[in-house]
Amino acid sequence: MYEKILVPLDGSDLAECVLPHVEKFVASGLVRTVVFVRVVEPAPTRFDDTAALSSKSRDQIIAGARIIEENRKTRAAEYLDSTLSRLKRDSVELKTEVLFGSVADSLADYTETNAINLIIIATHGRSGISRWVRGSVADRVLRFSRVPVLMVQADRAGQRKDV
Repeated sequence: MYEKILVPLDGSDLAECVLPHVEKFVASGLVRTVVFVRVVEPAPTRFDDTAALSSKSRDQIIAGARIIEENRKTRAAEYLDSTLSRLKRDSVELKTEVLFGSVADSLADYTETNAINLIIIATHGRSGISRWVRGSVADRVLRFSRVPVLMVQADRAGQRKDV
């Protein structure tokens, strides 16, 4: 039995291909708590030394970026709440968390500090140069996680492959 399962979602159909698997864990009674997480990455606010911006302009840009980040956090929370409303709860506690930062690092930190026992994450299933060029959050989570990771591969259309 798993005490806590972490399910990272990014709002895409591909990420949601894990939901039928999560529902099977819930229905089988193999889990007590499922935490659905969405990570909001910081908006870029880098300035190079050649930028001719006053400190007031820079402060305004940074303040604008913060407002955008807060809006993205709000939308992320709404998305997670909407996703949870579609799931059967049975006797399992379903929670949501919006994290802020680098996706892979935030997931690793959350896993460590919140006693997560299993991560269920979607993957594109890319290989070779495509994986190298685009990177893979799922791959980084797998490599750096200290808990088991169940990777669910979606087809090109973002739908769950029949297994």
